[in-house]
Formats: sequence, structure tokens, C-alpha cells
Amino acid sequence: MKRLCIYCGSSPGSRPEYAVAAAACGRTLAQRGIGIVYGGGNTGMMGRVADAALEAKGEVIGVIPHHLAERELAHDRATQMIRVNSMHERKQTMADLSDGFIILPGGIGTLEELFETYTWLQLGLHRKPIGLLNAAGFFDHMLALLDHMVAERFLNPGHRDMLLVDDDVERLLHRMEGFVAPDAGKWLDSVAKELR
Repeated sequence: MKRLCIYCGSSPGSRPEYAVAAAACGRTLAQRGIGIVYGGGNTGMMGRVADAALEAKGEVIGVIPHHLAERELAHDRATQMIRVNSMHERKQTMADLSDGFIILPGGIGTLEELFETYTWLQLGLHRKPIGLLNAAGFFDHMLALLDHMVAERFLNPGHRDMLLVDDDVERLLHRMEGFVAPDAGKWLDSVAKELR
């Protein structure tokens, strides 16, 4: 993995553990020689990831739409800042530049990025690892919902297992390095036909 895409919040959140996890992620990736591709912001979790990576002499590539850059939200010390025309172009560019994805705590924008990327993996549009850095148990309720989807037969257990989860960035990276996307198939099984 030469570069990883980081999805996270533009706010810092309510707990110091979130910022600690963001800084640890940025620093660890830089120390491993793994570049960061992220949303280009200088605030909140995004700013902490970028600052920590830059302090450790890492590569930081920001991708930001013009309308956000014009609000002076773009990080002024990023290694490279790519300006794009839309949020859709932003996500596609970030995905194209990356060998995998790490998701840290954030809001609905972070969840939207996670689930689109997760859906692309389920559909076979990419075969890159997706790692959830579950700082302070932030994603516990969401993970419980995914387990509920499996139990209710809306989510294939193989697809559920594609999402790698850990609260330690080193362990998460180790799991991501060994990731091989399974051929779980789109549909659960023939039960859907039987229920018609």
C-alpha cells in the first residue's frame, strides 16, 4: 500500500480520544512511508491527520472542491492540493489515488463516503481494503446495525466481513495489508426467489 485514503470528520468531536486516534493514524502512516489522500481540510479530524503526517515528513495529498477551498478550509501545508468541481469528483479522485481506505470518526459525510466505498467493494468495482479505526468505540452502534442486517438477511455475511475493524492503527494496517477481497457474490442465496 503506497497511499491510503482517509475519510473522517471536519469537526474534532467531543472526546479527546478521537483527535489522538487521528494523530496516531497520520503519524503511523507517515512513519511507514504510506502517503495520505484525504479531503484537504485543515480543521477537525482531517486537520489532525494531515498535521501529524506532515510533522512526521509524510506525503499528504488533499482533494477539495472549489466551493470549499474558497471558504479557506484547504490545508495550506499539504504536499499537494487537488481542486475539483464537485463532491462526486472528489471521491472518485481520492479513490483513484489510493490503495485502500481508513475511516475515522466523523459525521454524515464520513458515513456517506464509507458506505459508497463499501458498496463499490461489494459490487466488485474495486478490491481495495477498507479499514474502520474504531476510536473510543465510536462505530459500535453502526457495527451492531450491520450485524442486524446480516441477521435479517439484507447483508451477506461475507460482505459484512469485508469491513476490517480495529481500535489500533497498527493492527488495522496489518489486517489491511493481508486483505484479499472474497468472491461473496451479490445476492445472499436462492432464498430471495423462494420468498416470492
